[in-house]
Amino acid sequence: MLETLDRLTVAELLARWPFVSQFLAEHGIEVGDDQSLTVADALSKGGAAGSLNATLSGLSDFISEMEQFLGTDEDTIREITILGGRDKSGQPEPVAEITVKVGEVICLVGPTGSGKSRLLADIEWVAQGDTPTGRSIRLNGQVPDGKWRTSSEHKLVAQLSQNMNFVMDLTVLEFLKLHAESRQVADPEQKIQHIGEWANKLAGEPFTLDTPVTSLSGGQSRALMIADTAVLSRSPVVLIDEIENAGIDRQEALSILIQQEKIVLMATHDPILALLGDRRVVLRNGAMNMVVAPSEAEHANLEQLRQLDARLMSLRHRLRQGERLDEI
Repeated sequence: MLETLDRLTVAELLARWPFVSQFLAEHGIEVGDDQSLTVADALSKGGAAGSLNATLSGLSDFISEMEQFLGTDEDTIREITILGGRDKSGQPEPVAEITVKVGEVICLVGPTGSGKSRLLADIEWVAQGDTPTGRSIRLNGQVPDGKWRTSSEHKLVAQLSQNMNFVMDLTVLEFLKLHAESRQVADPEQKIQHIGEWANKLAGEPFTLDTPVTSLSGGQSRALMIADTAVLSRSPVVLIDEIENAGIDRQEALSILIQQEKIVLMATHDPILALLGDRRVVLRNGAMNMVVAPSEAEHANLEQLRQLDARLMSLRHRLRQGERLDEI
């Protein structure tokens, strides 16, 4: 890489590896300076002339380490495939294979104990026939690299559970800054503003960036983490367990996650969410029993369900305001 780096201009370097601005600043090179200079000339100008090769070697190592941490284009997950295993009785799953692509929402439905949480766990663990179900996960149609199971820098899944509580003494802004810095994201201020705006869209009650995270309600905490996951998390798959119990605008939450090109798998008992999904997997006896796509009739019913839900939300708001419900 050394031979390539010294011939690149600063502009080309930053376009390919934006995080290099940190390294340049440490060597006395302001990003706003003449970016038409080659990297070698810029480093020499910054005072690295006496040890240019050592500095270039350090830059090469820095890029390699950051790529390993942040991931490269080769790590982009476009689809995941679940290969069926066995049910609780040891029989083969009726659904032998299902593939989910970026931008899709798959709902997992079934009674309590049917295996929804186990399926989510298999995906999070990137199972390779080594869990109680015997399922296997493929990424982009291939057997996944072991890093998806062992590396903290390559987490396939961001999981949003029903219970989320903060224990750190930070404001919302400080928490988001800390997360953005750890991810080396470009334009962190803009992304933090987006997260704040989206979280307030989702939450039933507004909060500001100056709010301590420990004082957020359960619904506000989940709204913040959904927006944070959508914007800052590099995990391509989002697993959601019963978002209907989160006290947030669940339809808006799905919309935000889809906009950010996530694969969404959601265990739910909510008919509105189930019909909003592209498909739903019906689980029974610990197995994927069937895959159902919403019908035209179901889509027609969805509008009625939305109207009923809006009415119910209005009644909840009235209760919060201390109003009586003598007339509904």
